[in-house]
Amino acid sequence: MGFIKDFKDFAFKGNVVDLAVGVIIGAAFSAIVKSFVDDIITPLLLNPALEKANVKNIAELSWSGVKYGNFLSSVISFLIVAFVLFLLIKGIASLSKKEDTVVEAPAGPTEDQKLLMEIRDLLKSKNNI
Repeated sequence: MGFIKDFKDFAFKGNVVDLAVGVIIGAAFSAIVKSFVDDIITPLLLNPALEKANVKNIAELSWSGVKYGNFLSSVISFLIVAFVLFLLIKGIASLSKKEDTVVEAPAGPTEDQKLLMEIRDLLKSKNNI
């Protein structure tokens, strides 16, 4: 029973569940970025270059027998994912900094402080007489 309880505690701990959600969202986001590169970036930006190279598909792009078209597509996908993650992490960091910099208003003086202020004021008034 101890092993099952330990595994349950581990598997359902917040960090493990958060990691699983992150992996699933990352896979979905990767599919979106791949579609963005294949269906938007390649036709708009790379097709003119591909036409000059007499190639219809980026996968056919090669140089001396080395097919580097898929690699180029993967590099573009990676750069887009890295840039979006950078923006997300930077946004989260700026939000957490704003939360950390919230300064609570100082509480009023304590009874001891009030008493000391009264003594100070009395001493000042006696010295001025």
